[in-house]
Amino acid sequence: MTRWTNWAGTAAASPLRVHRPRGTEEIAEAIDRTAADGRRLRPLGSGHSFTAIAAADSDAMDLTGWTGIASADVAKGLVTVRSGTTLKQLNAELDALGLAMTNLGDIDAQTVAGAISTGTHGTGARLGGIATQIAALELVLADGAVVTCSAEERPDLFAAARVGLGALGVISAVTLQCEPSFLLSAQERPEPLEQVLEGFDQFADENDHFEFYWFPYGKNALVKRNNRLPAGSAHQPLSRLKEFVDYEVTENVAFGGLCRLGRSVPKLVRPLGKFASNILSAREYSDTSHRVFVTHRGVRFVESEFAIPRESLHDVFSELRAFVPKLENPVAFPVEVRVAAADDIWLSTANGRDSAYIAIHQFVGMPYREYFAGFASIVGEVGGRPHWGKMHDLDAATLRSRYPRFDDFSRVRKEVDPAGLFTNTYLDRVLG
Repeated sequence: MTRWTNWAGTAAASPLRVHRPRGTEEIAEAIDRTAADGRRLRPLGSGHSFTAIAAADSDAMDLTGWTGIASADVAKGLVTVRSGTTLKQLNAELDALGLAMTNLGDIDAQTVAGAISTGTHGTGARLGGIATQIAALELVLADGAVVTCSAEERPDLFAAARVGLGALGVISAVTLQCEPSFLLSAQERPEPLEQVLEGFDQFADENDHFEFYWFPYGKNALVKRNNRLPAGSAHQPLSRLKEFVDYEVTENVAFGGLCRLGRSVPKLVRPLGKFASNILSAREYSDTSHRVFVTHRGVRFVESEFAIPRESLHDVFSELRAFVPKLENPVAFPVEVRVAAADDIWLSTANGRDSAYIAIHQFVGMPYREYFAGFASIVGEVGGRPHWGKMHDLDAATLRSRYPRFDDFSRVRKEVDPAGLFTNTYLDRVLG
């Protein structure tokens, strides 16, 4: 048995067999063998989901031998990438072609297949998640068939598989609609939380990418505004020294030290939270887009995130602020707030509605269940949809009421995987 755990240590499994294909034919062969033995199969990705979505009950598929860009039409911006490629590798290879993703999240450790399958997103009121940048998908289905889907070819499968939770087949290749490389101007600074909330809609609408972090028990938020610069603009990146001090020393080493201190002495968490909020620093720079989008996260945590109707943000955030001081165990990590445009992907958290995302975190090893359960109750009042790769306790009956196309997804799933080859305990709960 091979012991597998995810990044946060919140899920573990001991698959009986691990398949390591190096091409589409080998993916199909592994699927055929697993099905013939009456077993179940899960692709592993990079293990960066906080849920057990990738946990294999019997067979696992490791796609780290199936990576890199397979083909690129630079003029059209269409790039086909093998499914085991991490976003970090993808960004580097796109950069070499003079291309870039339109929008990204702030972590690049995920595989491209894992990121889209769980609905990974960045922020931007006029932009969708990573899955909205997909032009076509190649999947290997439960019967070993290799199929392609797009808006024109097998459109129902495409609508389901762009955020498919790995429940429809093994994604073997993803064709992305990219664009010419561009620079982002980054402005990060502390601002009074009340001021940020008062101007939230304006800030979200007037910036290409807007988000903020609120440190519980503090009065300030760290606000990030990233905006595109005209072609031909000069790079003005952070110096290596400032980048090291701001991100590695301050945000990872020092912040991690504060968290460990708070974990050892919980009564210090509240004053430490106020302290962290008061010492936030400002910085401005410009750089290649993926270098601005992505931030190294060296401090481990657990996370729950829900998408809510954007117009509900103020009410939900107000309830969350009132709830946090009542917790038995204090919160050591900040709350992150982002936005995204509505899309038409069936299990996308932004399906059919402009959305605000609220992500709550707790330092690994500290109590979080009361916090996460209370948060889920608050967002549930406005139909909150959990990020598929982050922690929640909802089941298929509740999720069906929050996704208008849930039954359509279930129908396609039964068509392409009638025996449930690609399921596991997590999918049994959330999909039925």
